Amino acid sequence: MSDASSPRLRGWQFLLFNLALGLAHMVVLFNAGSYVALLPHAAGNLGGVQPSFGTWAQTDFMIALALAFPIARWLSGRFGEAPVFVGAFIVYAGASLLCLVGDTIAIFLPARILLGLSGGLTLPLGQTLLLKEYPDQRKSMGLAIWGLFTLMPFTLGLATGGWIADELGWRALFALNIPCALTIAGITAALLRDRPFIPRSERFDLVGFLLLAVILGGIQTILNQGNDFDWFDAPFLREVLLVVLVAIPVWIIWELGETRPAVDLRLFAHRNFAIGSCCLALGFLSVQGLLALFVVQLQTLMGYSSELAGTVFLPMIILGVPMVAVMHEVAKRLDVRWLACLACLGFAGTFYWIGLFDDPHSYDQIFWPMVFEGLFLGAFFAPLTVLTLHGLSGDQMLRAAEAANVFRIAAGALGIAWQGIVQFRRLPFHQLQLSEHFGGRMSASYDALEQVTQKLQQAGFDPAMIQRKLQLLIKQSAGILALNDAFLLSGYLCMGLAVLVWFADASRVPVLKPAEAVRELQAEELMEQP
Repeated sequence: MSDASSPRLRGWQFLLFNLALGLAHMVVLFNAGSYVALLPHAAGNLGGVQPSFGTWAQTDFMIALALAFPIARWLSGRFGEAPVFVGAFIVYAGASLLCLVGDTIAIFLPARILLGLSGGLTLPLGQTLLLKEYPDQRKSMGLAIWGLFTLMPFTLGLATGGWIADELGWRALFALNIPCALTIAGITAALLRDRPFIPRSERFDLVGFLLLAVILGGIQTILNQGNDFDWFDAPFLREVLLVVLVAIPVWIIWELGETRPAVDLRLFAHRNFAIGSCCLALGFLSVQGLLALFVVQLQTLMGYSSELAGTVFLPMIILGVPMVAVMHEVAKRLDVRWLACLACLGFAGTFYWIGLFDDPHSYDQIFWPMVFEGLFLGAFFAPLTVLTLHGLSGDQMLRAAEAANVFRIAAGALGIAWQGIVQFRRLPFHQLQLSEHFGGRMSASYDALEQVTQKLQQAGFDPAMIQRKLQLLIKQSAGILALNDAFLLSGYLCMGLAVLVWFADASRVPVLKPAEAVRELQAEELMEQP
């Protein structure tokens, strides 16, 4: 650890350090959100792979981001926060270069995984480095600034990614990463170069970490490739499933027997931690998955440009940012089960609202649903975080935040793949229904097919072109209905979460000593990384 007597940064150095760490936070999180908006462009450029293949680079990026949290704790104890932070951003720049030049999925995918792993290391380390430069009475202010930098990439990432894809080309995202990452590394190294450090002798739970990586990677591989390779009819996916089924009980037994496990599963003995982390994971699975699915389908199904598709989500900022700013204070005065329940019910209502859109021209009315989704997103994390950490203290609280983060971020990655599966499975069902409906099995009073055909004939289309046009219309309508199903299914899930939170113990934030209050706020901020 750093020597407590080390002088803190002052003046312009302190300001520059805050800006550098804020930029570091934004660079990593922008790559989590912005890539989704430019995913169709990336898939088209990577050897012409399908959009589902391009999704691998996002889901595996997030899995790597989650796996980095246990590594960060061990590396910082062995080598120090600052050297690991600087080294991670140097690796981040190298991984961005590989993403920039990689022209096949075989090169691009490993580069994105390395990008997620190195970026994930910087998230907890950046927060720790920032707090060390604030005096005890100002640490809460430092965490508030950190929280501001956390919000901006999540709310602006999709729109920014869309603009980059349309105006600069999708690879520009990774080109911009390189100078930013090297600048962050250089500033941090220069400002903290003389800091002494006392290593902590802590054994790394390599076996537990590798088993966790196998489990998460295996599940993600099955979900990513299932649609494209006919699920368990493919020998490879059957083998992956067998490995996962063996690894899960082995991992649980191993972690319960470790004194310093990679992920402390003993925390699940606390009812609030078990319920809170479950709600955070399943809620994030729904929200992250739907955002990724929606922004891609707006482009591939509705023909939106990447910039326009990303702009659809900008209204989330209007109420989302103010809600996050006040929710921490509100959670101190109320039973957070009420707040969490209302947020989950709000998500359920908003998803149901969006799930009723069945006309491609109705998405110009999506403004208000996005405003309310932002409102409930801003109200979602803080109460569930307080609920999850209730009854924990000291180092146990930070370990709980780390474990909850691993599961939540991994669930977000699984959610992207899961919502794609829902869309893929429901699409042929609706295509068949619409084909039968427009194929003459309807009543004579409903002759929509004949009306469309007559209009196209009057416009000069030949019969073959008319048939092709009708097929495209049916496919688009079926795609919209399948997208609606994904929103409706998530709405029902959120209704279940609204009930689940009431099985937790009642929890209000108690009056804490200043040091303990800062530790709790630090854990909360860590858990609310988008």
